[in-house]
Amino acid sequence: MTRPPAPPRFPVALDRMHGRARPAASQTLRPQAPLQHAAQTAAQHASGRATPSGLGLDSAAVRQRMVQRLRADGVRNDAVLNAFAAVERHRFVDSALAIQAYEDTSLPIGLSQTISKPSVVARMLCLLGDGATARQQGQLGRVLEIGTGCGYQAALLALLGRSVVSIERLKGLHDKARENLVGHRHVDLRLVYGDGRLGHAPRAPYDSIVAAAGGEDLPQAWLDQLAVGGRLVAPMQDAARGGQVLLVVDRQPEGLVRQWHDAVHFVPLKSGAA
Repeated sequence: MTRPPAPPRFPVALDRMHGRARPAASQTLRPQAPLQHAAQTAAQHASGRATPSGLGLDSAAVRQRMVQRLRADGVRNDAVLNAFAAVERHRFVDSALAIQAYEDTSLPIGLSQTISKPSVVARMLCLLGDGATARQQGQLGRVLEIGTGCGYQAALLALLGRSVVSIERLKGLHDKARENLVGHRHVDLRLVYGDGRLGHAPRAPYDSIVAAAGGEDLPQAWLDQLAVGGRLVAPMQDAARGGQVLLVVDRQPEGLVRQWHDAVHFVPLKSGAA
């Protein structure tokens, strides 16, 4: 008599759930990628068919596994890695999607927006950290974030900078981020509801500016509010490069210097507030 196969044992470590090859240099980084997959998982969770996996979400070991993957993918900035290890990403997503929080995947947060993949967030934060002022100070200094979303990146920035202003144009997300960040450890973090294309002049100039939405052009207000020695990182449409890429702008004493980096795919940058 043939014995039936033994049932799988749980919990299963996150790094054994599936293999993950390092992306090729030409591969587009998609912070808004697998929404269909996330929606299917949410439906399974709601129907009781989804099986939780991994260590407890409140365990630092789970976040450390994510950090190890980021390090294996080339992230070398210890301050960025420490921030990822400290901030609990599962607290910034819907509870039905929390079991995916520490995978390298984007997840929907409502209003057709997403929380970006950890690898993409880490890449942008590392680029910010390579700015002249950030290197001199050992931190990001005064930070302006365009597009608060659910507040996850703002929480990371609060551990990396001296002060953070984060702007969100969608009232629903602004309110959600405010709830998510209640009790979060930070020194000086201000959430602003308004048009991100205008920046936030009252606290300018900024040593670091980062945007979570891409447009056809950089708003002049961002450039005007960038301090000398400061660095701006934002997705930008570039026809010559065939799509959206990460643009890095450094304000040097003699003027602005631009560099083009990874291909990406962010939601469109829009004007106004809603």
